Amino acid sequence: MKNTTDIINFGTHLRKLRTENNLSQQQLADISDVAKITIQRIENAKYVVKIDVLISIAKGLDIPMNKLMDFIIS
Repeated sequence: MKNTTDIINFGTHLRKLRTENNLSQQQLADISDVAKITIQRIENAKYVVKIDVLISIAKGLDIPMNKLMDFIIS
């Protein structure tokens, strides 16, 4: 997997956004129309997320894509 540190940082960022919205992984999965295991794998840096999933998560969190992608890269 390329950019491992950045994938870890994104997962941490997603977890922060999710918890700030008082959502469980299951709740975020449900409102984003993705599987809970996908949310778990993203947060644990076990899955390289695709753009369609990013769009679904941003919509689920009701945030613009740039906020979802506003995390530190190394």
